[in-house]
Amino acid sequence: MNIPNKLTLIRLLLTAIFVAVASLPELAWQYTIAMVLFLTASLTDFLDGYLARKMNLVTDFGKLMDPLVDKILISAVFIMLTSTGLIAAWITIVIISREFLVTGLRLLASTQGAVLMADSLGKWKTVAQIAAATYFLMHQGGLNKESALSFLDNLIPIQVGVGLLWLCVLLTIVSGLSYMRSNRHLIQSI
Repeated sequence: MNIPNKLTLIRLLLTAIFVAVASLPELAWQYTIAMVLFLTASLTDFLDGYLARKMNLVTDFGKLMDPLVDKILISAVFIMLTSTGLIAAWITIVIISREFLVTGLRLLASTQGAVLMADSLGKWKTVAQIAAATYFLMHQGGLNKESALSFLDNLIPIQVGVGLLWLCVLLTIVSGLSYMRSNRHLIQSI
């Protein structure tokens, strides 16, 4: 197994550990650890794709598992943040629905021998999702006065997080619609 594929599997493992840590009863360092796990997993997303292209290590496993594991990570973080009450359920539903629709299109394309790559709008959507999720993990950690993130409680206004979240939702919807429009031939072929 090559390095990019190992990084994809490490991201899946980090996602499971993230969920376990975020699910623990309230601990002082819980969201600090969860945020570090999430950011590390997000970094592996960038690294595996970069290395696969740079070292010419693109594999069928990577084409399938990399986007799937990305969606598991993003779904997990938004579900966990929804469970804290920080993010409305409808936002998480929009994000996960877009991810399922794009995955469905990719599966449909694969039955026709095609591979659908992420476009630049989808990459910006991912950056916005990571930024919004990181903000709310920091915010949640800052609420606990014993946390390493407690200094953030009043440092970064909630309006920043709300702005990031709206940007995330907007890019999620627009990139999903763009993806559907540019691949409508797949849908019409059913």
